[in-house]
Amino acid sequence: MDKISMQWMALLVILINQDYSITQALSPHSSSSLNQRIQTSSSSSSSSSSSSSSSSSSSSSSSSSVFMVKKGFDNSFSTQPVKDKDRQKSMSALQEWARSVGITQKGVQVATGEPIIGGGLGLLAASSIESNKVMLQVPNYLTFTVSTSKLDANPRVEALFKNPKAYVDAPWWAKLSVDLNVCDQIDSRKSAGSTASNENEKQDSLESVDMRPWLDSLPRSFDTPIRWTKEEREALQYPPILSMIAAQEKKTRDTYNSLKEAIDPSSPFINLSFEDFLWGCDCARSRAFSGAYGGTAFDPKPYALTLLLVAIYLGFGLGTVEQASNGAALVFCGTILKDFVLPKLFKSKKYVICPLIDMANHKGTKEDANVAFEYFANSYSLSTKPDVTMDKNSEVFISYGPRSNDALLQQYGFVECDNVHDVYIMPPLREWDIGALEESCGRTFQPGRLEKLDRAGLLGGESLRKNGDEDSFEEGIANRGRGVVISRAGGIDPAILTALRVLVSTNEEWDAVGQAVGNMVTEYSGGKENERIARNVAKKAMELELMSKATSLEQDEQTWKMRNSLSLSAQDMLALQFRIEKKKLLKEAIFALSLV
Repeated sequence: MDKISMQWMALLVILINQDYSITQALSPHSSSSLNQRIQTSSSSSSSSSSSSSSSSSSSSSSSSSVFMVKKGFDNSFSTQPVKDKDRQKSMSALQEWARSVGITQKGVQVATGEPIIGGGLGLLAASSIESNKVMLQVPNYLTFTVSTSKLDANPRVEALFKNPKAYVDAPWWAKLSVDLNVCDQIDSRKSAGSTASNENEKQDSLESVDMRPWLDSLPRSFDTPIRWTKEEREALQYPPILSMIAAQEKKTRDTYNSLKEAIDPSSPFINLSFEDFLWGCDCARSRAFSGAYGGTAFDPKPYALTLLLVAIYLGFGLGTVEQASNGAALVFCGTILKDFVLPKLFKSKKYVICPLIDMANHKGTKEDANVAFEYFANSYSLSTKPDVTMDKNSEVFISYGPRSNDALLQQYGFVECDNVHDVYIMPPLREWDIGALEESCGRTFQPGRLEKLDRAGLLGGESLRKNGDEDSFEEGIANRGRGVVISRAGGIDPAILTALRVLVSTNEEWDAVGQAVGNMVTEYSGGKENERIARNVAKKAMELELMSKATSLEQDEQTWKMRNSLSLSAQDMLALQFRIEKKKLLKEAIFALSLV
């Protein structure tokens, strides 16, 4: 008999393992917020059985994929207590449920009231916690997960549609909304051992977990601007976010209509209302975190099968030790390729809502903990950072990422005071009041300079304040018109200062730099007087922007001091804090320009 190639046997093992995992490794999307890291340790081989305490005790030394948390939730407006009393009462049931389904809590608990920010809901350290320690570990089968791959299947949900393609092609937040609504309205049970996006696995012998206690802990109302009236939105006094909200509203409505039309009329899901869909979308946008990892958790079965094949191969003298070693190596390489290389190559991305971890509130800098996917334990963990120790009764904060207040308000429904990641987008340079700027600096801007700046792309495009019907509302789209970006961390965009040096330059200053825009990039490149005037023009433009507002910063701050006596609504208070932060940012940028 011809000798059997061990490499072919290894390929068979890989193919056996592929049928339930490769679908999550393919994605056409390019965004990525996950740094993959793999560490091996003796404690990392624990399983993720819902009843196993050894699984949940795998520490931060186990292999993990570190996620930059994209979404979380419960950091609502800092002065607003949680309004849903039933939701507060459900916390004790949530804690009991967490223990019963295999969620491990070590020194942390869900809490409400002080000292949680704003007296709301969050995670509280129940005892002192050392650095780099796992506080929460949640089995993967309890999560709601979707990916950007159109090959990802969810037969349980797709069966509700006469045209499943509408669900498959929907944005990630819409798919999570559908998944949440199916679980909330039709069947609150999830199969232990599979995630919501991977239910094509055999489930006949698997136990189910009732997600109702967790569902009852979710907020049933949101203060996100998509729900505001036109007057409430205009109180934000910031055109870029108005464009973003309008785009979000249109996209959400269009997606709902597409999904609603595709639902099977005989399905109980046919009664899905827009309000229910929007609730699911708000939950998804505010509670999910994302990462580029697209493979599956560690599965020992293919390796055990490989060892068995190697023993048979060598025991029956079918080949050499070298051939057996090559075959075993091929299995290992195939797993690495499937779980780590292909997801990076195809830039696959997952979005995950993870019970209990989704209660963590946001801090823009110096957060306390990180969220990670534990590869060998098939679970998600919340661990203190290596440089952080937690005192008892202190709130555990994570970071949702470097997000401006535009994103925090639109997606989560809160505003962060003194947010270091906040930005202000002014209209593009071509829309500035040239006459007022010329008057302020005592110089006339030469037409030839404007043409040069236009060719260099420094005058920007058409401001989005004239067009609220954009087809996307992801962060960054607000500046599709290439407006002037002013950040709290860095001040005005240096490219705009370059443009202003060119714009205000005299003929002598322009000739001195060879009439080249690129020669005026650096500070004082046009001379001290040129630099002073350019900065004054920038300051004047920002002052004019402040003057265009319906209220001044001083008036807003006075209203804020009187907020309790004025009986302001949650929407009014959010709009007030949002515009205060934007005006403060402009004031800070003006002050910074005055220092040079």
